Amino acid sequence: MAERTTRMRRWLRRAGWAGVVLVVLLVAAATIVHDQLKHEYLSSGPGASVSRIQVAQGASVRAVLARLEGEGVVHNARAVLWYLRLLGERPSVQAGTYEIPAHASPEQIITMFEEGKVLLEQLTVVEGSTFADFLELLAQEPDVTHTLAGKSAAQVMAALGHPGESPEGRFFPDTYRFAANTADTVILGMAYEKMSEALAAAWSARSPKLPFDSPTQALTLASMVEKEAQLKSERTRIAGVFVARLRKGMRLQSDPTVIYGLGAKYDGQIHTRDLLTDTPYNSYTRAGLPPTPIALPGRESLMAAVEPDETGELYFVASGLGDGAHHFSKTLEEHNSAVKAYLARLRQQRAAAHAAAAGTGAHP
Repeated sequence: MAERTTRMRRWLRRAGWAGVVLVVLLVAAATIVHDQLKHEYLSSGPGASVSRIQVAQGASVRAVLARLEGEGVVHNARAVLWYLRLLGERPSVQAGTYEIPAHASPEQIITMFEEGKVLLEQLTVVEGSTFADFLELLAQEPDVTHTLAGKSAAQVMAALGHPGESPEGRFFPDTYRFAANTADTVILGMAYEKMSEALAAAWSARSPKLPFDSPTQALTLASMVEKEAQLKSERTRIAGVFVARLRKGMRLQSDPTVIYGLGAKYDGQIHTRDLLTDTPYNSYTRAGLPPTPIALPGRESLMAAVEPDETGELYFVASGLGDGAHHFSKTLEEHNSAVKAYLARLRQQRAAAHAAAAGTGAHP
């Protein structure tokens, strides 16, 4: 009996030592595997050059890493996933286009995904564009998700959360940067908010006793200034002429308002019949400001509208010198003289252009 007990104790001791050895071996193996996975995660990748990858909305880390392995950017996608599991990490991938540096490690790539360091596209809306121009730019942009196709201006404003509001002038002309597949409504929303902020800032800095009493009217005047002024230095002066005419009850007689009112009927030139054809925007036939802005004004035109340079001038006309400048006048007599000089220069320029064209035709 004693001998059996002794043998049993020996066996248990041996089994215990075997268990210890097994545990040690398992720990050692786990450590080796962990270190190998960590090395894979932190080591430089095989990509010899910069690469781009487009990540769709809702894509999983597994799917994206598999694509990167297939494109030679990651050595072993499965090893990266196992290491993330060991760490208890569940990284997300934000949608967009990513530019991955040459030899980027999986750790660097995962960090880019989590932080959403996507390449940004850009769209530039120039000052003086119309709302229709803005929509057309968006429609032609391949990296925008189009949700407004076929919608009317009223439907677009409703989709943006501003039902019943006229869209013209309400969007700030600027360069907008955005991730690929951003919705058109998001970009329009950014432009709307930026114009709201710019208009509020301009209105708070307005000169006292302007002949209008709302930010919307200031925006309308700013849009006219934007379309009339080719030189930044003339913006406040042009605004001053319009403000002086408003004070006196004179019609503003601004050609850009006529053009806006004509819409698709405008053929590139203003005819006498256009000036006489009444529309809500014809400032030759109607007094006061147009019912809405006629374009998207920039910040300088907004400030000119609320801080006009009133010098007593009531008229302006293009100089015709090709520099974008205008001749400003205080009297109708002086203005008529300036108009005659402008028309004379215009005739000379046309005659010179005709002669040059004829000469080119005679001597190919």
